[in-house]
Amino acid sequence: MLKPRSTATRELVRLDGLWRFALDTAAGDAPWTGVLAGTREAPVPASYNDLFVDAAVRDHVGWVWYQRQVRVPRGWNGERVFVRVDAATHEGRVYVGDDLVAEHIGGYTPFEADITDKVVPGEEVRLTIGVSNVLTNVTIPPGNVTVDADGRKKQTYLHDFYNYAGLARSVWLYSAPAARIDDITIVTDVDGTDGLVRYDVATTDVDGASEVRVRIADAEGVAVGEATGADGTVRIADVALWQPGAAYLYELVAEIVRDGAVLDSYPLAIGVRTVEVRGNQFLINGKPFYFTGFGKHEDTAVRGKGHDDAYLVHDFELMNWIGANSFRTSHYPYAEEVLDYADRHGIVVIDETAAVGLNYSIIGGFLGGPVVPTFGPDSVNEQTQAAHAQALRELVARDKNHPSVVMWSIANEPDSGTDGAREYFEPLATLTRELDPTRPITFVNVMLATFQQDRIADLFDVLCLNRYYGWYLDNADLASAEKHLEGELRGWEAKFGKPIIMTEYGADTVAGLHSVFDQPWTEEYQTSYLEMNHRVFDRIESFVGEHVWNFADFQTAPGIIRVDGNKKGVFTRDRRPKAAAHALRARWTNLGR
Repeated sequence: MLKPRSTATRELVRLDGLWRFALDTAAGDAPWTGVLAGTREAPVPASYNDLFVDAAVRDHVGWVWYQRQVRVPRGWNGERVFVRVDAATHEGRVYVGDDLVAEHIGGYTPFEADITDKVVPGEEVRLTIGVSNVLTNVTIPPGNVTVDADGRKKQTYLHDFYNYAGLARSVWLYSAPAARIDDITIVTDVDGTDGLVRYDVATTDVDGASEVRVRIADAEGVAVGEATGADGTVRIADVALWQPGAAYLYELVAEIVRDGAVLDSYPLAIGVRTVEVRGNQFLINGKPFYFTGFGKHEDTAVRGKGHDDAYLVHDFELMNWIGANSFRTSHYPYAEEVLDYADRHGIVVIDETAAVGLNYSIIGGFLGGPVVPTFGPDSVNEQTQAAHAQALRELVARDKNHPSVVMWSIANEPDSGTDGAREYFEPLATLTRELDPTRPITFVNVMLATFQQDRIADLFDVLCLNRYYGWYLDNADLASAEKHLEGELRGWEAKFGKPIIMTEYGADTVAGLHSVFDQPWTEEYQTSYLEMNHRVFDRIESFVGEHVWNFADFQTAPGIIRVDGNKKGVFTRDRRPKAAAHALRARWTNLGR
């Protein structure tokens, strides 16, 4: 799905701002048929949970409703008119006037509807969007809803970050011609000093009377190649490659032309680069690449998961300061603006679906609850797998053209060492390769599934491991942690011979808590913990990267193991550095890899 853009043939209106807002308990049975009840307003984009001082809003389980009047620009006569929702967490329904025009399940990818027949250019229309935060065993991510004796619904889930909900990204109204560019797929390669840009343009020109024309310009706007036809290859002489830390972007413009007139035009920023796994190396443009950076979260105070351009810029500035060259979109696709920014600034991205929490063993393991099989008719089943497959299709369709995205991660910490894991994941790994044969694929392995137990690692190109020796295991005993961590990593290396990335390692740390001893929760312990891990990493030949968990402290569901959220960030939630941030900066800016 192409991102809405303003071009010579398209216009768009961003519908950010304050919308009327109501919980389903106050909105009535059909809130889209009239003005929403009550006086509450909520900003878009933002999660709604932390906006109000009413616990009934923060703890609400079910649907909420957003509404506003929208005027369609009068100049859109003769154009197709669309409404697009960048994300509705976790299920969305869109109504224009009294009519349902779109519905979508999945909280982090966009959906849209052609509403041309529902609106009149120059006139206002009532736009209502319902959003449900409910998670079940057949959603991605999964969860469970219970109802207590007083009729109160309670949502539980297995992922360790707060279930923020609402319209966390922008809503758009845009126009496009009837005969238009519907999708573009770009694959790049290098031939000597030349770049090869293979393109495939899908259009809505049903009668085939038009011609597709493609041209590419460099960063100064100088034409460097062109072609005709819906698919083909453009050769760029003396190509400037997109490189980690040194992004170079060309602009590809696809046009539909009929009788010499341009019916539609769509520009797309592209980077020419190659990605490959060879033996135990990860190569970008044929050169070994070593990942430094973080697992992150879309998480800030008050906004929750609401996208914010100020935080976007500041977070990337902090990553540059600390020497990070990459991050993982843990544990869901981030806003498209984040990937656009990474494209422009040369930051490498591991792009992940929202398949987190596919691990019922954690209940009986770390949490001491009942032992429940992860894979079964009442837990992760065929419906879950179908939802997971759809999430993969939407992730690849949205992000396939970003040069910053070098690998797909299809799940975080699933129960990969138990019965049913291979039957569940093998078709999904196959699907991901079919959707995009050009990028490596991975999943992120949980520490309960070591190289002796894991049943699916052979299906993937890169071993991504989350390990917490020195925190959840060997807590306060870094000498034992170092020995056990190295022993396990050498086991993975010997068995698979693949590149290894530590995608999570970290220790909860209270900013300002200090000790002369290696005492857990202190800033000194976090620094010592990271240094221990790094000594081990440097001794493992197959190691190609380290992503600290986490970039910044973030909110989680309330519980006895979390005091106001997860404190593993090397920055506080308001982005102040802990001591570990300075230690990481000293390492990462001097690695020389």
